[in-house]
Amino acid sequence: MLGFFGLDEEGESVYRVLLGLGTASTSDIGTRLGLTEIQVARAVRGLAELGLASPVSAAPGHYAAAPPAIALNSALSERRYELRQAELAVETLTQEYRRDAARLALTDLVEVVTGAEAVRHRFDQVQLGAEKEMLALVTDAPIVVSGYENDSEPVAVARGVTYRVVMQRSALDAPGTGLLVSEALGRNEEIRVAEHVPTKLMMADRSVAMLPLRPLDSPGEPSALLVRAGGLLEAMSGLFELVWAHALPIRMIGAEQMRTEEGDQPDGTDLQILSLLLLGMTDVSVAKQLDLGLRTVQRRVKRLLDMAGVTTRMQLGWHAYERGWAARR
Repeated sequence: MLGFFGLDEEGESVYRVLLGLGTASTSDIGTRLGLTEIQVARAVRGLAELGLASPVSAAPGHYAAAPPAIALNSALSERRYELRQAELAVETLTQEYRRDAARLALTDLVEVVTGAEAVRHRFDQVQLGAEKEMLALVTDAPIVVSGYENDSEPVAVARGVTYRVVMQRSALDAPGTGLLVSEALGRNEEIRVAEHVPTKLMMADRSVAMLPLRPLDSPGEPSALLVRAGGLLEAMSGLFELVWAHALPIRMIGAEQMRTEEGDQPDGTDLQILSLLLLGMTDVSVAKQLDLGLRTVQRRVKRLLDMAGVTTRMQLGWHAYERGWAARR
């Protein structure tokens, strides 16, 4: 929490102990936190440099915490000033960029990015620069950044950026995709699945979009198109919404979200299996995604049929929605 002020985890823990005790010796702090005296001494020095703690003259080896409002407000005011200056600099640069917008060349509105590192860098920039919304179309063949390598997505979500993602159904067959989808759903991202996704696409705040191109300079050299042109952005936004409207949602429902009824209820694994089956995946694909045996999946599907009191999977799908085991759009 206090990393903004330059405190690491140890420093913050020591400061909190001092706040609670008023004064404490380094050995007392180490005992409470399970830290060595060297670790505590390093943390206390850092606190002293930031004005958050000071030695107690009447008790050698003891330290007292400075009140947070006094110690941190000055640093906070300074950071606010620096942030405001940075915002003003961005505004100035933006005005200079837009000053001759009517005469902007095509290269200013559409940028070709070539090379794996350059594409990866722009990929991160687009997500980390989003303020409100990210839209994405995902095919089954990552070009530069795989789902496991996309570290910018959880960072953007943590800042309050919403994600709406449409995945091509075949992308779910890739090993480990089920875990990535579950993690994304856990971050409250909205994910849908379509039989076919026409192209990879990511769009931030509907103001900048990125989509792949064929190799340009040499075989195998990845490249991407970065688009800021209004008309093209509107077309891409319309394409996303069209694909989104015809895609099916993935929602891994937990037991606490189900309607309560008499009799047995499916557990979490049952619900994951059901969710993937409703997307049209085969038993084999479901087993791979959830790292289960094929017979285990088939046995659980039979159990779901019995719980629903039906004999076919089509009937099971209808009953799943009726009983609250699966979510509608």
